[in-house]
Amino acid sequence: MLLTTLFTLPLLILSSTPLTIPPRRLDTRIIANVTVPDTPIIRSAEAFARRYSSDFVYKHIMRSWLFGVLLIRSNSTLLATVDLEIHSVATLLHDLGWDRTSDSAIVSPDRRFEVDGAIAAADFIRSHDQENGMWDERRVQLVWDAIALHTERSIAYFKEEVVRVVSRGISLDFTGPGGTGVEEEAYDAVVREFPKEDLKAGVNETLVWLCQTKPATTYGEYLLSG
Repeated sequence: MLLTTLFTLPLLILSSTPLTIPPRRLDTRIIANVTVPDTPIIRSAEAFARRYSSDFVYKHIMRSWLFGVLLIRSNSTLLATVDLEIHSVATLLHDLGWDRTSDSAIVSPDRRFEVDGAIAAADFIRSHDQENGMWDERRVQLVWDAIALHTERSIAYFKEEVVRVVSRGISLDFTGPGGTGVEEEAYDAVVREFPKEDLKAGVNETLVWLCQTKPATTYGEYLLSG
């Protein structure tokens, strides 16, 4: 469902002279009662993620995206400053490094999965944006950073707001909404749409696979308990 409601997308301007630039306006749609930005590259990122994700991973990234949007919408500062397209694309593509298809073009033998995902996401954006020119290297770099650092919260939480909120939205899928500003009712609606009963087993199985296939990259990773 496409709404006439529009998000605003802040533009990063590097200049010694203050400039007033009309914000870019984004169409929206509703998923699980959450109003999300709707652009061609976001739709393509969702399809790309689905192509390279197992069912449990796809549900995880969709929940993480929606939780991140809820975080942004619950905070006026975030809503005014976070580039919603960067947030959406980064969150949707953050687990490309978990692609377990045979002869994957994404997964390397010697890089952390977060870095594999960041590189694949940057390549995806550049190939998608060849004609439109909407993604300068600064925006691509923010997606790269958000994905590469999403598990390193002691670093990500001190980066740009969009990098922080990508990591925080992903974290909500594991910790729940308490103390975040996200209402439990909204959180539960997302989980009903994209159930998470297979999250713990799926993450643990994936991390075991990473330990088996490229153990030198898995220091600092941990299994889920409980």
